Amino acid sequence: MRSVEDWAEIRRLHRAEGVPIREVARRLGIARNTVRAALAAERPPQYERKPRGSVADEYEPQIRALLDEWPKMPAPVIAERIGWPYSISPLKKKLQKIRPEYVGVDPVDRFVYRPGEIAQCDLWFPAPRIAVGDGRERVLPVLVMVSGFSRTIGAVMLPSRQAGDILSGMWLLICRWGRVPKTLVWDREAAIGGTGRVSTAATAFAGTLATRIHLAPPRDPEYKGMVERANGYLETSFLPGRRFVSPVDFNGQIKEWLEWANTRTVRSIGARPVDLFETDCQAMLELPPMVPPIGLTHRIRLSRDYYVRVDAVDYSVDPRVIGRFVDITASLEDVVVRCDGQVVARHARCWAAHATVTDAAHVSIAAGLRNALADQRRRREAATRRHHDGHPVALRALPDYDALFGVDFDSTPTTVRNSS
Repeated sequence: MRSVEDWAEIRRLHRAEGVPIREVARRLGIARNTVRAALAAERPPQYERKPRGSVADEYEPQIRALLDEWPKMPAPVIAERIGWPYSISPLKKKLQKIRPEYVGVDPVDRFVYRPGEIAQCDLWFPAPRIAVGDGRERVLPVLVMVSGFSRTIGAVMLPSRQAGDILSGMWLLICRWGRVPKTLVWDREAAIGGTGRVSTAATAFAGTLATRIHLAPPRDPEYKGMVERANGYLETSFLPGRRFVSPVDFNGQIKEWLEWANTRTVRSIGARPVDLFETDCQAMLELPPMVPPIGLTHRIRLSRDYYVRVDAVDYSVDPRVIGRFVDITASLEDVVVRCDGQVVARHARCWAAHATVTDAAHVSIAAGLRNALADQRRRREAATRRHHDGHPVALRALPDYDALFGVDFDSTPTTVRNSS
């Protein structure tokens, strides 16, 4: 049979017009057996090339021996071990066929998320270094959250990847949504679940919101593929052509850009996130009546060096509370220090590393305290004299000397007569 057209014409002539096989063969100039074969075939003819051998066939026993012990050995290493003399392409094709017998097949299920059910979270580290003041620049983490049902993306830059800052970012994004997803999926981020269990700080946060934090299996980025794809989308569609003068500028730009990005049509769901977001939110949990435990908090006794350290940055404190316990609370915006409930320091949060933030009023108070202490020391030294041998000699008041010598300057003077 010469072509699919001949096959179709044979079947039409014989079955539709009733032309005998002999006449069909005569009209088309083909053998009668070819006509009979075309009528018997239920599918169009298809060219099939006979399989040929590969130069890798003779090396297959050696390849299998290596894969039996090291199933994931790369092709270049295998080529070196077996003395492969040809191009690497035939070897790679052979490995594609036989490697699954040793590694196994790991299928990925496709999940269908219900409204309000889940949100995936991750930290994204954009390459541009952000100016953080004093001429310093840093690569800062960005918290990214993606809702499973509507595919709505939220993102905010953070000063660090400590638990308090991550939880502050999560609370900020959840407040922007206005509702709480029933499950928050995280990988084994150190501050969230680095030990394989949800950290105490993250557990307290989830408990206040009445949600739960679910940790993905180790070394399985596909488990939270939505947020991983969102990270790639931000990398390729948000960053190019942009400049950022500060973290505030970055957060302002990404917030404005996401308002537009969430109006695009997502191919996997065939809809726009903005159109599904309302349905998604209605199924989420309500915000709690209180703010969950977020931010960086700790308590120390203030030393003579009247500074406290928060995330590698030193902040000055009112030196009048030196020696007393102070409570430090750091949010994404500011750092507040309290002593017995009274605010003794308040600074804007510095995102630079190894910086020092000083309030001029604290320096002035410290100088006044030092001057007062110096005056007290001078008065004590002036009130005490020392003998030449070193022992202290007290200074007596003048009336003590009058009493010692019997002198009374307050009495009426006596007239002395000359007896001579």
